[in-house]
Amino acid sequence: MMRVPIYAHRGASAYALENSSAAFTKAIELGADGLEIDLQLTKDLVPIVTHDLDFWRLAKIRKNVSSMYYEEVKKLKLGTSFWRLVNGDSIQTFEEVLAFAAKNELALNVELKETFLNAPEQIDLLFKRSYTHLNIHFSSFHYELLERIKKCNPMLQTAYIGTKKTNWEELGRLTAADALHMHKRHYNQKKLDLAFKSNMPLRFYGIDGNEKYLVDPHPVVLGWITDYPDKVLMKQLKKES
Repeated sequence: MMRVPIYAHRGASAYALENSSAAFTKAIELGADGLEIDLQLTKDLVPIVTHDLDFWRLAKIRKNVSSMYYEEVKKLKLGTSFWRLVNGDSIQTFEEVLAFAAKNELALNVELKETFLNAPEQIDLLFKRSYTHLNIHFSSFHYELLERIKKCNPMLQTAYIGTKKTNWEELGRLTAADALHMHKRHYNQKKLDLAFKSNMPLRFYGIDGNEKYLVDPHPVVLGWITDYPDKVLMKQLKKES
């Protein structure tokens, strides 16, 4: 049985600042097979790698991502108050992370955030291009974004991020999704079997490396998304040994 791929959530975010170059490099060191990143759009529609709608949590700036031009964003320093004074990390563009992933042969799980909802033209530009040189898929809580992607480029892989309201009896209706992403609390036999029956592969997030099922996962599982890639890998290797 092949080992289930490990995606480092915003990089190895338990060990370095989320979505930073340090977190991505650390993910490689800890054995991750891929990265999970978040994509937002600036005011001038530049795709940047950051999770929140604003920069308060990471840079203590009370400005929304969509209200700032990229030239402003790239000057921001991220991290704790002390770290921002000493050095600080900078926001990365999608293009920079694509290049990093290609160079290091990393898979990418790219989550499209809220700012894409009001920019259909940017979706068209972003997804009509070729990503055949990369192991990449695009995910979102917003199903309409996945539909738009498939309309632009049917060959691109997509994943719908489900919630507690997700109807497991009707997964077959998610025709714009090639996979389903769920929190680990939904890992139970009934739901796994329903997904398998619907031919809907699953990736689970919130994984911390302590889960017993990591050593013998259901065949429908396509990936683990975790802040702790090293702990998940260690669990998997114990099974192999």
